Amino acid sequence: MACHIRIASDNAKMGLPEVTLGLIPGYGGTQRLTQLVGKGKAMEMILTADMITAGDALQYGLVTHVVNPEELLTKAEEILNKILSRAPLALAAAIRSINAAYTDGINGYETEITEFGKCFGTNDFKEGVAAFMEKRKAEFKGE
Repeated sequence: MACHIRIASDNAKMGLPEVTLGLIPGYGGTQRLTQLVGKGKAMEMILTADMITAGDALQYGLVTHVVNPEELLTKAEEILNKILSRAPLALAAAIRSINAAYTDGINGYETEITEFGKCFGTNDFKEGVAAFMEKRKAEFKGE
């Protein structure tokens, strides 16, 4: 649940069985699950300790993709390669902005405004605009 993107094989089963052991989900399990699937579904999943299918996990927003087991690594690499083709500084700024929305005492909108403004001063921004205008693929350098 702490990953930015979660992919499951279609035969996966998942759940939080800790209450069957006299525990609660730790290491942020109660918090992350609630953020991902909402309070009602998180309550049900944690309190019943029932396992769910990959299809249900997709429907609830716990995972972003479900594929055949043989396609799992291929799908992950496909997403990774797409991300690697994007502007590294913009990716980092987007991650910081998204995470700010889930950080107590931090205004996510203010973080976004700051990060957005910083992007304009980068060579990656200049390259991205030039590539767009020239109808070519951008070659970002993380500058």
